[in-house]
Amino acid sequence: MKKNKRIKILEIIKEHVRNNKKEYMLVALLFVIGIFLGVLFVNYAQEAQKLEMTTYMNHFIDKMKQIESLNHMELLKNSIGQNILLAIVLWFFGTTVIGIPVVFGMVLYRGFCLGYTIAVCISLMGLPQGIWFVLILLLLQNILFIPVMLALAVSGFKLYKSIIKDRNKENVKIEVVRHTIFSFIMLLLLIVSSVIEIFFSMNILKSLIKYF
Repeated sequence: MKKNKRIKILEIIKEHVRNNKKEYMLVALLFVIGIFLGVLFVNYAQEAQKLEMTTYMNHFIDKMKQIESLNHMELLKNSIGQNILLAIVLWFFGTTVIGIPVVFGMVLYRGFCLGYTIAVCISLMGLPQGIWFVLILLLLQNILFIPVMLALAVSGFKLYKSIIKDRNKENVKIEVVRHTIFSFIMLLLLIVSSVIEIFFSMNILKSLIKYF
């Protein structure tokens, strides 16, 4: 039974990607632009800003080294809370015509944050060590998080296009329901992403932080 449900969810996701290739390309491009802007921001930051970055990174590493054991349940609670909020915001603004720029802005901002974090780590730690730190800190959790966030944005964009093209209220209602169901599935995947982040990524980081 569980296997059939899993297969059904995968089919829904695959069909969604197949039917919205152009939309996925657009939001993926926005995300990549955000990453690029985040990297540029760090590269052209002033000395005072770079000093702040160095202080923050050193504080984070020192704090991780001093913590004997992570409070997984508290961290998981915070992570799930943030992801639920993200899903709700993307769902809500995806259901309004005027909200789609907010959805695109959030994708751009998330890309910026990722690019900023990568650039800071590599800039402060050097190329080999910085890349390893980024892989440990960001890779596992973002393997699932990034595609899910892009899928939520695409679902909202698809609904926006339906509202613009089709003025039939019944058709729009059907699309809203589809968007809501799809967003709920994505929310479940975001919760899985939180579990991966806290129980895998953070534990690996805690084990290897002494080498940084």
